[in-house]
Amino acid sequence: MSDWAFAKVWDAIARETPERVAVVCGDHRVTFAQLEDRAARLAGHLERAGAEPGMRVAVDMVNRPEYLEAFYAALKLGCVPANVNYRYGPEEIHYLLEDSGARFLVYEPEFGAPVRMAVHRVPVPWRPTLVETGEEYERIVTTGERASGAREPSGDDLVFLYTGGTTGMPKGVMWRNDDLYVALWQMARPGTEPPDPVAAVRAGKHAATALPACPLMHGTGLFITLSTLSGGGTVVLIDRPGLDAEAIWDAVEREHVQVLTIVGDAFARPLLAALDEQPGRWDLSSLRAITSSGVTWSPETKRGLLAHVPRVRLLDSLGASEGLMTRNETSAGSEIKPARFSVNDRVKVITPDGREVQPGSDEKGLIAVGGRIPLGYHNDAEKTAATFKEIDGVRYSLPGDWASVDADGTIQLLGRGSACINTGGEKVYPEEVELVLRSHPDVFDCVVVGVPDERLGEMVVALVEPVPGRDADEDALRAYCRSRTAGYKTPKRVHVVDSLERSAAGKADYRLLREMAARLSNEEV
Repeated sequence: MSDWAFAKVWDAIARETPERVAVVCGDHRVTFAQLEDRAARLAGHLERAGAEPGMRVAVDMVNRPEYLEAFYAALKLGCVPANVNYRYGPEEIHYLLEDSGARFLVYEPEFGAPVRMAVHRVPVPWRPTLVETGEEYERIVTTGERASGAREPSGDDLVFLYTGGTTGMPKGVMWRNDDLYVALWQMARPGTEPPDPVAAVRAGKHAATALPACPLMHGTGLFITLSTLSGGGTVVLIDRPGLDAEAIWDAVEREHVQVLTIVGDAFARPLLAALDEQPGRWDLSSLRAITSSGVTWSPETKRGLLAHVPRVRLLDSLGASEGLMTRNETSAGSEIKPARFSVNDRVKVITPDGREVQPGSDEKGLIAVGGRIPLGYHNDAEKTAATFKEIDGVRYSLPGDWASVDADGTIQLLGRGSACINTGGEKVYPEEVELVLRSHPDVFDCVVVGVPDERLGEMVVALVEPVPGRDADEDALRAYCRSRTAGYKTPKRVHVVDSLERSAAGKADYRLLREMAARLSNEEV
């Protein structure tokens, strides 16, 4: 199979091993045959409602089997699944529907009010057809007619992955099925091609049982799910918004989860806190790896997790919705430090004028990933041109992560350029300071931002969420930072807050947090 399409692969696995469990959610178990049949009947419903290849099908749900059924149904028809952040209000949902041109929206009743308000604003000829999960949905997917199957899924069919929009309105990243499928395979196996899935399942092989603790509407959660199903493995879902650490560990124990996927410290710290508070409660002997992407995962948290699960590998993935790059592994007995990655044939660091950063040069540049990458952003030629560039005849994706390259070829991550703070002419990358603060025993979580300042242009300000029961002292934290990093990187102010209001995907809303930091700093002048 050289034309990789997720629906085609899942169809083949369902035919070959129909009774193999594909999805688990609480007490609900769905085999590959059941997943395929339910998706085919939902696809039939969409088809009779006018769905045609290329039309967008938006999905607004938490992590539940119906999310994957809708995603699968869209792909069966050659339609384009598009993720909707389930925390969006009417304005944001309306923007995404208009931007994507979605003609269908599958959603769960809990989000019905903002969905209906958003759809009502779309002019009637382009108003999406709504499909709400529930009693009527169950009738459709259990007794409705299957799709005609007149068109076979293709590797050229698209998947839209809308970015979080924490620094502006979200943008739809356009992935071809074939590119995304191969990129996911090569993330852990560079230089190799995906195997024949039918031959693999006939040989009794299957991907590790995986639990995406992060939302499916976020790239990290979706990518591990697509990889697992395409390898004939089982995906374990927890169908509730937010992070419930005890529910996650319960599911790991109950379903013998082998791979747990998180988003940095935003997920890892609550999970670690649950283990610290109830040591020995869970049998986690099945767990083989915890993977993370998208947000800093501090050495202190890794060290704490390995104390509870010493046989587990901790995998940092370097990637984004705009491109999958490489990963770094930490295990018990090895030196535990911030994730480090190396330049290779696919991953480079490029200066703003298009030169490759030379190891040990102290130059800074943007991380660039080649190979299988997206086509660009939907409806945004300018942003596409800025992010996806041809360098020396090779097309690269530059998602916006700044880095330098050490003499040994190791990439030193500096953070997103959009979050970079210019203070007194010096550039401060928030991740550097956040890593220092997170190593302090009183700090549970933190975000560092730049606040306008008459003298410096911007001053470095930290918002800190303390460990429950601990008192985080501003002067002590500033002194701690000053002893471990350059003076200009030390926060001029440290504000203790009850919550950093991270998104369900663990991402910080920098616009909101800058406003909060500015207000708190002005109040205390």
